Amino acid sequence: MIMRVMLLVSTFLILLSCQTKKDYSLEASDPEYLHRSLKELTDIIVYDIFSPPVASRIYAYSSIAAYEVIRNDYPEYKSLVGQLNDFESISPPDPKLEYCFPLAGIQAFITVGRALTFSENMMIDFTEEIHSEYKNTGMPRSVFDRSVEYGEKVAGDILAWAGQDNYKQTRTFPKFDIAEDPSRWLPTPPDYMDGIEPAWRAIRTFVLDSAQQFIPPLPTEFDMTEGGPFYMELLEVYDAVNNLNPEQREIAQFWDCNPYVSHHKGHAMFATKKITPGGHWMGIAGIAAQTDSADIMRSSMTYAFTSIVLADAFISCWDEKYRSNLIRPVTLIKNYIDEGWEPLLQTPPFPEYTSGHSVISGAAAIMLTHLYGDEFAFEDIVEIEFGLPMRKFDSFIEASEEAAISRLYGGIHYLPAIVNGVDQGRAVGRYIAGKLAF
Repeated sequence: MIMRVMLLVSTFLILLSCQTKKDYSLEASDPEYLHRSLKELTDIIVYDIFSPPVASRIYAYSSIAAYEVIRNDYPEYKSLVGQLNDFESISPPDPKLEYCFPLAGIQAFITVGRALTFSENMMIDFTEEIHSEYKNTGMPRSVFDRSVEYGEKVAGDILAWAGQDNYKQTRTFPKFDIAEDPSRWLPTPPDYMDGIEPAWRAIRTFVLDSAQQFIPPLPTEFDMTEGGPFYMELLEVYDAVNNLNPEQREIAQFWDCNPYVSHHKGHAMFATKKITPGGHWMGIAGIAAQTDSADIMRSSMTYAFTSIVLADAFISCWDEKYRSNLIRPVTLIKNYIDEGWEPLLQTPPFPEYTSGHSVISGAAAIMLTHLYGDEFAFEDIVEIEFGLPMRKFDSFIEASEEAAISRLYGGIHYLPAIVNGVDQGRAVGRYIAGKLAF
């Protein structure tokens, strides 16, 4: 009888132990932790006012770090080691020890994000919040400490790899030189800022063979002869802005995604901080994962693959921007057509061709379609916190096409930069979607 009671007690304790572990593992694997981490990183990128290309680099390395750790719980998913340029190894976990890989993945994500941004205290506060919640899952302290340590170790691997991508070297490169050529880009009003990231083509790509792999057709030959092809493209921008209907105006504003918009009133100036275009698409990636009820692994893959295609699309686009070095519509319209004209959107400080929104939106839409299908309807709520209403789309391609044409409505791009930019981005997206295995 005593033996039977002892056996029952022993069995109960084993079941209780297993159930406790199962409970904390299940709660710790909630993808909401990852979605919140991405949102926190976006908030910091907005606060720190990173340029769109630099922001894409931050998203990519952080998301890859999370993916590489979390996949330890999902052996069917392939590592990105060997699939990404110069990404040759990652520290493995000790197979004899227990880890909470979702926690370790979040730790890797926020450690990389903290290292690549400026507002360290914001990420430290968020880390403490996340740690507190993970501890409340009932996770043994030894597992918690070991998981955090492993996440930081992988973050170190990722940061070492990131340190070899030429980013630091480009910080010392000369500023953009203004050419004495009527077709070449000039700083634009109201702040006449220097060209942003003129050497971004020198950044190591993630999957593309080089920044020059998908060079678009040349822009229309510069010629201000009235009635000529280029002049008519300029006039198209002028007329589009002058005749916007309410829907077109809303589309332009929804996709503005300018991280720094300055406002001038007399001698006073203040700035509005907003999400970058890449940040908008990372938000859409999160919406896709949550709409599809994706688990933490699939959510991690969604962020990693989307961020990779965005980063390479920016490198490809910026390579062309500073090669063709084409002047913006606002400069020519003010000089040749209407001195008092203003575009709907503030023109960002870099050359016109190709359209960054068109390239990166085309690339991201191809990748997300690859992951979630052709007819994935979703509600884009990314811009609500910036005072803009939600917009509905029946597919990622539809959203990308709206993002592209929004640049004509905003008065900041000629149509060829949009059309050829979409083609350029889709080529980047198809190539990377075909190369990455998961």
